[in-house]
Amino acid sequence: MKPSHYEDILIDLEGPVVTITINRPEAGNKFRHRTCLELFDALQRFRLDPALRAAVLTGAGEKFFCIGGEHDPVTSLDQSQVLPIVDVYQALDTVPKPVVAAVNGFAVGGGNVLHTVCDLTIASENAVFRQVGPMVGSFDAGYGSWYLEDTIGRKRAKEMWYLNQKYSAEEALAMGLVNEVVPADRLRERVTEVTRALTSRGPMAIAGMKAAFSARHNGVSGQARMAHDQQLSFYLQTREAHELSDSFGERRAPNPESFWS
Repeated sequence: MKPSHYEDILIDLEGPVVTITINRPEAGNKFRHRTCLELFDALQRFRLDPALRAAVLTGAGEKFFCIGGEHDPVTSLDQSQVLPIVDVYQALDTVPKPVVAAVNGFAVGGGNVLHTVCDLTIASENAVFRQVGPMVGSFDAGYGSWYLEDTIGRKRAKEMWYLNQKYSAEEALAMGLVNEVVPADRLRERVTEVTRALTSRGPMAIAGMKAAFSARHNGVSGQARMAHDQQLSFYLQTREAHELSDSFGERRAPNPESFWS
């Protein structure tokens, strides 16, 4: 994965880890249409690069991780103008490699959903978490509700969405919204330690577990992804698959006894 020219995000490569940074600190690292397209593109490149084993998602500066989406004024029902952030959520959820959110400040609205969809969240002690949808005339009835409920429980998720309170990093840790809280000056160091551990684990095992977690909410597409990945392992590693493939190519009947020998 070679760093491409992006306008709204930064790409930093360090060994088998790529750090993707939303680079709009003057706008609270809000994602706009271009940001979503660039994040999706970067995640697809991450997925396809065999040299990369883990990713970090963070925000530029020291104040904001991401405070949600920046919508252009809606003047028509033109679907092309809808922020393609769901594509980003889906990419984070289904890429067969771990993604760690490094929350360095405010994670609000869609920013809170972004880190929730990531596999792990490490937060700095000055991070703040909040959902504001009903205050600003919006809501997230997909990843932002289902995954949040799975993460912190039904009552807490409803509290977060209905009352729109701010939660400190320590409060987020207590409710299970984040995995760990560290001093702000140790965030990068700790995330490096976590990604180093992740890249030492078996990539196929991690991919299998991630597919299993995401399949629960992704219906047939999630099940299909899991089945597809298992099929690769089946084909490469079992005598059964080799014998059936060879016998078909050689136009002979397969020998069932060789399936286990």
